Amino acid sequence: MEESIPPRIDADDGTRDDIDAVSGTRLTTVAFIPSKHGALSTAITLQLPAGEAKNANAVPEVIIEEDNRTHPSIRPHDTSDEETHIIISSGSGIGKAEVFYRQAVKPILETLWPEGHTNFLTHRTVSASTIQELTNDIFFPTANAGITLRIILLTGDGGIVDLVNGFLSQPPSSSYKAPQVVLLPLGTANALYHSINVSNPNQSTWGLRALCFNASQEAQRKPLPTFTTSFSPGARLLTNEARDEEALPQDSKSGRPILHGAVVASWAMHASLVADSDTAEYRKFGIDRFNMAAKEALYPVDGSAPHPYHASISVLHGSDWTPIPEKEHMYVLATMVSNLEKLFCISPRSEPLDGKMWLVHFGPTSGDEAMRVMGLAYQGGKHVEDPMVRYEEIDGLRIEFREKEDRWRRVCVDGKIVRVEENGWVEIRKEEKFVLDVVVE
Repeated sequence: MEESIPPRIDADDGTRDDIDAVSGTRLTTVAFIPSKHGALSTAITLQLPAGEAKNANAVPEVIIEEDNRTHPSIRPHDTSDEETHIIISSGSGIGKAEVFYRQAVKPILETLWPEGHTNFLTHRTVSASTIQELTNDIFFPTANAGITLRIILLTGDGGIVDLVNGFLSQPPSSSYKAPQVVLLPLGTANALYHSINVSNPNQSTWGLRALCFNASQEAQRKPLPTFTTSFSPGARLLTNEARDEEALPQDSKSGRPILHGAVVASWAMHASLVADSDTAEYRKFGIDRFNMAAKEALYPVDGSAPHPYHASISVLHGSDWTPIPEKEHMYVLATMVSNLEKLFCISPRSEPLDGKMWLVHFGPTSGDEAMRVMGLAYQGGKHVEDPMVRYEEIDGLRIEFREKEDRWRRVCVDGKIVRVEENGWVEIRKEEKFVLDVVVE
């Protein structure tokens, strides 16, 4: 019988990866913790099924067993000093958050916190407003009282943007303590997670190593940079696959409609393909939904060229606004992350959580040329080297729309879609306040 490949031990953190040569399953160790049963340590290992990279429904299972070869890599407390909440998003990605919780998250928490895990509170989303309601009713009052709070998100990027908007909507007290957020990538693109872990060799742990750290380990958490998007008065949030619309929150000082974000604000092709692919039918295809929508937008069925988007655009550097000369556009995107998908590097100069905002822009072109340029982003971000792409660090972006049809005035803020009124505008600026910390692996 063919033997499996001996495990690879990482000398820095005690983790290891090995592949069973017979079954093809991959084993990835999350952590080694002190054993309570006389062994050298207890190993927490993920078992990923054969071919999981090609199977969008693949969810790892956890193996917890005694280990006499490896010393503990972490020493969690028996109980947790944090108030811990777990959010399971039923609608994120292709709907595998519940299975992931049962097969991976729950057994790990029971092992890491044998006495404290019974006090952890689990919430399941029942509507698009569940996370914001939890933030308003529970999370913000807890953090505002200075209580250490940990929030474990089994969601996509939408989960973090709902938290960001909830926490930034209310003024903090002098006792406010930024909650610690653990990101587990259960959405479609998981841009924030992949950007934070872009150079992390342990991405195959699905973020579960971040569960192993407690509140006293300050080196394991970093402030989350955010931005604020302001709109002209008639802007409306589109919901329910754009069949409904809602009023946006209003800034308490200016009265303008606003949304906060942590990943990306865009208009033109990027916003259109996110909006057009945000349906139950498209979501069945996982990450491929974006490519499918892009091809439909770039190759109209009537054989015409892709739509040239019309607007006046200015960029902010310090306190100075500078108009860009182009009046027609195809791709307009401001981002605070490097990767919009695991392999789609939109901003190669972005560093994890560095607080910098970058503009990616190019003008009208053919469908083939647009696909060629965007294909370069899958090659480590080489699109920014193309002469037709404008790529620069900015402090803000303002777009004044010159489009008659509603469909060409849709703006994307971290996956949420806002329709701006005719002759309206949108303005994006980096936010000065930090309201959340992200636990990093």
